[in-house]
Amino acid sequence: MQNFARNPYILDTTLRDGEQTPGVVFSLEDKLAIVTLLDRAGIQEVETGTPAMGTNEIDDMHIINNQGFSFKTLSWCRAVKSDIDNAVKAGTNGVHISFPVSAVHLQAMGKNEKWVHKLLHELIPYANGKFEYITIGAQDASRTDSFSLKEFIHELLYFKIARVRIADTVGIMNPFSTYELIYSLNHEFPAINFEFHGHNDLGMATANSLTAFKAGAVCIDTTINGLGERAGNTPLDEFVMAVELSLGIKVPVDTTVFAELSALVSQASGIPLPINKPITGSGALRHESGIHTNLMLKNRNTYQLISAASIGRPEEEFVFGKHSGLHAFMAFLEKHNLYLSDDRCKELLSSIKFEAIRLKRNLNGSELLALAER
Repeated sequence: MQNFARNPYILDTTLRDGEQTPGVVFSLEDKLAIVTLLDRAGIQEVETGTPAMGTNEIDDMHIINNQGFSFKTLSWCRAVKSDIDNAVKAGTNGVHISFPVSAVHLQAMGKNEKWVHKLLHELIPYANGKFEYITIGAQDASRTDSFSLKEFIHELLYFKIARVRIADTVGIMNPFSTYELIYSLNHEFPAINFEFHGHNDLGMATANSLTAFKAGAVCIDTTINGLGERAGNTPLDEFVMAVELSLGIKVPVDTTVFAELSALVSQASGIPLPINKPITGSGALRHESGIHTNLMLKNRNTYQLISAASIGRPEEEFVFGKHSGLHAFMAFLEKHNLYLSDDRCKELLSSIKFEAIRLKRNLNGSELLALAER
């Protein structure tokens, strides 16, 4: 078994894979604001873009790379020499070269495994010396048969590379298959550092990334708010908080930046957060049920796993509506210096429930106070 008491190395690809979300375009100002917060959070590496997109992308990447941030920067490239040349212009610390490895991708491209292996032996030496480090991507690794994937990785033993990215390109994996694959690769190729790149098509990107980490992947790819193609990628905040709270491993990341970072990317991308998005959704730390709020008045942790302060938010006030309880309502009144008898509070609570049902929503603070004052 792997030794799990270690910290994950996090690569954030919001500026690359995140911006590939249909309709999302980040300005240079957006990008700088995002990476400034990523730097404050202590993220170790940022994939700053795809140089093949052209001069504007290269210029933006070059500016980001020269801001003096503490994270390493990475260019994403296809298996093409011109992409590597453009990555040199972008000036990133490292270069990632992505190779199609599944039969699905190769057949669609009219290529085969011999072509892939030939390119490996051409492009890695070509990139060598131009960057501080090289990472290699096994694109669509999750739909590649085991023999072909291991043949591809075996070819990489001839070269000095930093990591091999195992990409679940269409999000088909589950925690069981993820563990089996990453553990198997670690066992067979102990000299290789593996990176996991999860997609969320089946809603399992965070779970798969957590499992990949447990199985021995040294690097996990994330995006802010889970941005990415189709259903997106592994959300940065969800992965980090899962490692800390579910695995019990302290991650060297300042999680108090998460709320600000999430709001910034939501605004910059034009994609609103779902109310119930884990960690940073506006409703993720809100409570109405009287069964819950009664105990939470004594200890918030009874029904809330995540401290609001730990992600840079104030604690939410309780919501009052159909499911509210007496103790929370009385605490609300006392906070506003209103002291009523138990019987009167019960009558008011009945009115609140009636109004909530009639309006099909909770009541806000001013509405509650208006009821109480009447």
